[in-house]
Amino acid sequence: MSQWLVLSRMGVVLDWELMNTSSDLVMQVAAKAAIVDGDGRILIVREAPTGKNNTKVGKWGLVGGRLEPGETFEAGLKREVKEEVGLDVEPLKPIYVGEWRPVIRGVPHQIIAIFMEVTVVGGDIRLSVEHDEAAWIDPRKRQDYLMMEPDCFVVDDMVRLR
Repeated sequence: MSQWLVLSRMGVVLDWELMNTSSDLVMQVAAKAAIVDGDGRILIVREAPTGKNNTKVGKWGLVGGRLEPGETFEAGLKREVKEEVGLDVEPLKPIYVGEWRPVIRGVPHQIIAIFMEVTVVGGDIRLSVEHDEAAWIDPRKRQDYLMMEPDCFVVDDMVRLR
């Protein structure tokens, strides 16, 4: 039977046995942004089939992506938001930690993501090729959108904690 490591306040459940036996997994860290406007709406983006590493085409999620080797978390967060939606942001606070295990171009990955609430300090929304639509949504209506995990849990927690 597997042992589980649970970080309940952060919303993370890790299968310790699988983590220790999956030597072919590529582990990466992602920075994800909960971009909230003055009306309390959250910016979400839909994954497009044109993104070369997209594994959840057609699903909605928060803005962000994987860090480059040697990149600081804050620099990676700002870079990902700028690349994906053209906005300049400043981090406010961490709000969630989650993980997922996609197979990207035939290679299994384990991605651990830190979700940050951020504020927009500049720029205009301009989507990258990784996304084909953006929407400012009332977080209480996130069920109207087919959202990927764990991003949907982040939005749910933001509603519950506000």
